[in-house]
Amino acid sequence: MRRLPSFSGAALALGLVFLYLPMAVLVAYSFNASSLVTVWAGFSTKWYGELLRDEQILAAVWTSFKVAFFAASMAVCLGTPAALVMTRFDRFRGRTVLASMVTAPLVMPEVITGLSLLLLFVQMAALTGWPADRGMATIWIAHTTFCSAYVAVVVAARLREVDRSIEEAAMDLGSPPAKTFFAVTLPIISPALVAGWLLAFTLSLDDLVIASFVSGPGANTLPMVVFSSVRLGVSPKINALATLIILAVSLATLVAWYVMRRGEKKRRASLARPGG
Repeated sequence: MRRLPSFSGAALALGLVFLYLPMAVLVAYSFNASSLVTVWAGFSTKWYGELLRDEQILAAVWTSFKVAFFAASMAVCLGTPAALVMTRFDRFRGRTVLASMVTAPLVMPEVITGLSLLLLFVQMAALTGWPADRGMATIWIAHTTFCSAYVAVVVAARLREVDRSIEEAAMDLGSPPAKTFFAVTLPIISPALVAGWLLAFTLSLDDLVIASFVSGPGANTLPMVVFSSVRLGVSPKINALATLIILAVSLATLVAWYVMRRGEKKRRASLARPGG
């Protein structure tokens, strides 16, 4: 008698189908010869060629990657000190207010955040003359604003798990606090910094609402271009673009898994050696 699958196994299978079946359909229809995304007219790769010749989409991709890279980098630079203050300084006046302000963008609706930043840039332009035109710089500032909160939460969670005795031992041996942070604490929390950077990069690359508020005519990110294209009718070029993004993410995930697997094997081998 065949054994029926368990409820958890069936739920897992249904969840995976629900998540990945739409992506599989999208990848399949990116090779559709028809200009209608819902009508299959044969296998063709022409839409990938059309995508590579579309200067608007390519410019939007380059703009999105630049904004995401610089926003994630600045978010790590701002979020790490904020996390350090929230976890290392237990008692000071305004600590609760600071923690609330740092984490507020996590729960604030994006429409409110985008509108408030738009009003800020308009008032700054009226008072100081900058920014004269909203563009990549204003998008970068806006993305840094809400990405810093995510980095702060990720890094703070790692800092709370760090054994303070290691830092105290370094300072007892004569290491100044700044040197202790860079030589001891920073290497320990480096995985959290990388995770926070990747999370901020992904959030910035995916943002549509806030970028729509703070961008100008000369700066369009990829989500803005895709959304405007979808409103006028889905083009098979969007399917091709999404397929390339899925491929890039899958390759990056595979490389990260392989590197982590090799590192784990080396660690286990070193522990298995005598005296390891």
